[in-house]
Amino acid sequence: MNDAPSQAPILLLVDGSSYLYRAYHAMPDLRGPEGVPTGAIHGVVNMMGWLREHIGAEHAVCVFDAKGPTFRDEWYPEYKAHRPPMPDDLRAQIEPIHEVVRLLGWPVLEVPGIEADDAIGTLARFGEASGHRVVISTGDKDLAQLVTPAVSLINTMDKPPSVSDEAGVLAKFGVPPSLIIDYLTLIGDAVDNVPGVDKVGPKTAVKWLQEHGSLDGIVAAADTIKGVAGDNLRKALDWLPLGRRLITVKTDCDLTAQIPGWPALEPLALKAPDAEGLVGFYTRFGFKTALRSLEQQLGRSPSAAPAAAPDLFDSAPAPAVDLPRDYQTVHTLAQLDDWIARLRAAPISALDTETDSLDPMRARIVGISFAVEPGRAAYVPTGHDYPGAPDQLPLDEVLQRLRPWLEDDSAAKLGQNVKYDLHVFANHGIRVRGYTHDTLLQSYVLEAHLRHNLEELAQRHLGRQGLSYEALCGKGASQIPFSQVDIERASTYSGEDSEMCVQLHQQLWPQIEAEPGLRRVYADIEMPAMAILQRIERHGVLIDPARLAAQSQQLAERMVALEQQAYEAAGQPFNMASPKQIGEILFGKLGLPVKKKTASGAPSTDEEVLQELAADYPLPALLLEHRSLAKLKGTYTDKLPLMVNPGTGRVHTNYAQAVAITGRLASNDPNLQNIPIRTAEGRRVREAFIAPPGHVLMSADYSQIELRIMAHISGDPGLTRAFAEGQDVHRATAAEVFGIPLAEVTSEQRRYAKTINFGLIYGMGAFGLAQSLGIDQKAAKNYIDRYFERFAGVRDYMEATRASAREKGYVETLFGRRIVLPEIRGGNGPRKAGAERQAINAPMQGTAADLIKLAMIAVQRALDDEGRATRMVMQVHDELVLEVPEAEIDWAREAIPRLMAGAADLSVPLLAEVGQGANWDEAH
Repeated sequence: MNDAPSQAPILLLVDGSSYLYRAYHAMPDLRGPEGVPTGAIHGVVNMMGWLREHIGAEHAVCVFDAKGPTFRDEWYPEYKAHRPPMPDDLRAQIEPIHEVVRLLGWPVLEVPGIEADDAIGTLARFGEASGHRVVISTGDKDLAQLVTPAVSLINTMDKPPSVSDEAGVLAKFGVPPSLIIDYLTLIGDAVDNVPGVDKVGPKTAVKWLQEHGSLDGIVAAADTIKGVAGDNLRKALDWLPLGRRLITVKTDCDLTAQIPGWPALEPLALKAPDAEGLVGFYTRFGFKTALRSLEQQLGRSPSAAPAAAPDLFDSAPAPAVDLPRDYQTVHTLAQLDDWIARLRAAPISALDTETDSLDPMRARIVGISFAVEPGRAAYVPTGHDYPGAPDQLPLDEVLQRLRPWLEDDSAAKLGQNVKYDLHVFANHGIRVRGYTHDTLLQSYVLEAHLRHNLEELAQRHLGRQGLSYEALCGKGASQIPFSQVDIERASTYSGEDSEMCVQLHQQLWPQIEAEPGLRRVYADIEMPAMAILQRIERHGVLIDPARLAAQSQQLAERMVALEQQAYEAAGQPFNMASPKQIGEILFGKLGLPVKKKTASGAPSTDEEVLQELAADYPLPALLLEHRSLAKLKGTYTDKLPLMVNPGTGRVHTNYAQAVAITGRLASNDPNLQNIPIRTAEGRRVREAFIAPPGHVLMSADYSQIELRIMAHISGDPGLTRAFAEGQDVHRATAAEVFGIPLAEVTSEQRRYAKTINFGLIYGMGAFGLAQSLGIDQKAAKNYIDRYFERFAGVRDYMEATRASAREKGYVETLFGRRIVLPEIRGGNGPRKAGAERQAINAPMQGTAADLIKLAMIAVQRALDDEGRATRMVMQVHDELVLEVPEAEIDWAREAIPRLMAGAADLSVPLLAEVGQGANWDEAH
């Protein structure tokens, strides 16, 4: 961490005031049982737990700013004058944060009349002088001035936490710690309202300091520095001494009144956490996960959590559990057989593979780990090939002995991201059965708004941080394959993954099991869907490379023609991929109106701006078309043929389940969900997705699914009647909104009604509707008012949903999926408004996502039960694409839409429309 002797004791200084604000703004709007805000508390508890586990300090203190003015206010009355007042929600958390930090065993320090930085500076210099290594946990750049060979900074808010020693400060700021004060004096500190030299930023400050050695050297050379910056420097000469004085952290403060026996560090010794006090605190503030873990450590039955305090936002980790770690590396068949017997006897076992690739269709096994209880695991290396690697069991022999257990459906198994491991074993000819749990999907169902990788889950729920993949293999160009990792380190890494998976399951599954809605989503939707998605991915879809090559050539020719037209419109050639050159031509040479600017102040040339300009000027339209064709060519027609798996001759996408909070799937490598279909060129890409000989591709697509769900959820009689009677719902809406008979609705009125229908379910207001329809805002408001007069049930649903979401912090789908909206209570104006719009749409979008998964499950069950050769090959939004043998076409045309319509029982009929053809485009 620094150049001080590694055996020196560590003094850990935590900049509590810095983390208060950062935790408050980084965390969602969390609430305790009484509705009190707890986000910042969670963030600070999270950080303190991580520091205690990983820094290994003997002495530590968490330092906060005391109330009232400091000596800097006397020097400069405008100091921090522009800081906004502390948010009320944060102010309410200050005392609880002080309380929980003490309960966690940390000394807490506040010194009236000085800032937390000055107390930290004083303690840092004393600790350094007394032979300690000093670690300062902060996100405040001012404290970089304190770094020495024995003093370093760590920022736990970075992911992963970043450490700044002397070299780190130099790399980050461009100057060493000894020049940080001079550097900050030149650039100023807007947060503290300390002016620097006008128009002098980091680059200029570093340049001057490198040229002149110090601020004093710069001042001495002020008359020779040219340009506007030099003029501004000369204007600031009288101010700079006070600016430097304000920025300099004091290191000689009197701490006698706050630290008994000062100067001495004994009062700052870290203590054991107050377990009983923490039980009361966690109960009071609704830390259900941390409370459950703590009570388990104390040997108690977990307390029943208060019904009013669901831990939707509880992302603070439980205190670390000090488990004995017993990881065995399996080198003999006798050891392997012993572990197979343990797996057979266990009620459930965790399983993990280590491979030579992240591509699930090509990955080969390097080693396998398993665990049946926390803290204990085994690793079977089979493919480590570094020089000097010890002999390992042959993979074929290992798999032969494991196969009966792996393929036994009654042998319960769990994993983290099970779908990947299913592919890996399938690459070796094994179809694993008996997977009943996946901790990735458990986390997704419980806390979709958070991250679900194993490292994050272990920190959040277990207070543990295992050996990371990057620590094992490195990163970037220097990363080594897993086969070259030392076997003993690999055993620790993989064994840890398996046994932490067991421990996580013990934490997460009881929470899901306790709530019927979540259990249904997990057990009846996500887990079955995962297995089906693996089969869809594995089968893949055929593409026609020759057709794509021809399309690429056509696109290239069209792009060349567009370039020539653009050069003529601009009056000169230019780089059509350069925003700078495009801006110079559009706004400089041609004088087009500037619509908005980038963060650097330059006129924006983004798609929204070009769309607006294209209505009146030819060049922006040419640029837009060129961009769309370039994206189509680069992303699909050029790239798809390169993604064909040589072993199968097909393209195999990956469907990520644990991404969208609404439950929608994400397709990647390649992304089959974002093929643009509004242009003829985009639609032609679908022509390249083809059926094999003797088959057709069949598309089954839910019709107006979100509007049907809106009709069901809202219970609006008008919408319900329109769907029940099989009417054109947009025409029916137009008849209601415009007050005319159904037969008299024009195509333009239907278009307006369609925009209103879909706009309102996405929470669109008058402004958005006006933009979509190209009308003034008053007319748009009149349309919305008339809509809600006719469809009062929709209006009531929206109002009730917004109110419920504000109260609970989440909305739910019809099937119980919980969609957390962190910004709806704690966000600023625009973010809160966005969350309210999301609250209206999310139940419909989430229910639609649940329905398509239930449809997949129903269709696959029918295919398996009837022994059909039809295969699902793609899932895109509300559509299933199937590869159907010609002999099964009639069955599929009847059965697939029937199965999809029967996926749920709504108050309005579900309708799936079916098409077929030799390729995906024809199937539409």
